[in-house]
Amino acid sequence: MKLKGDYRINTSPEKLWDLLMDPEVLTRITPGIKRLEKNGQNKYTTLSEIKIGPVKGAFKGELEIIDQVPPSKFTLVLKQRSKIGNINANGFIYLKNDSSVTDMTEVHFEGEVKISGLLARTGQRVMGAVAKTLTDEFFNSLSMEI
Repeated sequence: MKLKGDYRINTSPEKLWDLLMDPEVLTRITPGIKRLEKNGQNKYTTLSEIKIGPVKGAFKGELEIIDQVPPSKFTLVLKQRSKIGNINANGFIYLKNDSSVTDMTEVHFEGEVKISGLLARTGQRVMGAVAKTLTDEFFNSLSMEI
């Protein structure tokens, strides 16, 4: 499944970058994330709980932030495993100062999510809508954090 979107956040790219690199902030604002622990340079161990339609599960895995160009872009690589299936995702995030407004950042993201197992078989029909909802929740929580 492909993901793509644009959001505007009322802060500078530098401040937004700092928030997005803070595991405590990400744990608070990311839907489903229960724990995010640093286990190396730009690497984290994750624990999340996800419910998609009738399927619910606890996922353990890893998150890595690569290809960083502060404060303008980075790539997220996520690998999650559970009894109900696996999730592998790559996401490219671009931050750009909106030149028409002071302290406004344009955020563009695009990526791909691959799911397998029971999660894929039962949740595939609703994945697009769930992904959109979770993305909106994340960016709304991020705006509130600022």
